Amino acid sequence: MFTPKYPTPDTAPTPTTLPQPSTATAPVPAPQTSPVPVAPASNRPTVQLTPGSALALAAGGGAVVLVVGAVLVSMLLAVAITGVSVALCAVVLRSLVKDLHNHR
Repeated sequence: MFTPKYPTPDTAPTPTTLPQPSTATAPVPAPQTSPVPVAPASNRPTVQLTPGSALALAAGGGAVVLVVGAVLVSMLLAVAITGVSVALCAVVLRSLVKDLHNHR
């Protein structure tokens, strides 16, 4: 069931059925150069930042940085609190096991 199934050996091409490379060489055509196309001038207006829009952009970027920072700090605190609680549980369990061995 899990054994591989190989094709029969007679399906492989024989050297006589392979195409033979020709000995005649064809002339190589000279490369043709074409003019480089020029991009048409854009008629869209460029973006201009006014002092109000620059201030809004800076405030938005600052808000994004603060939100991402708060999320990362809260995740770090969650990991730290989890680590401390696991360590505390390990100390308590070790103490209980030690007391069980001493009372025998």
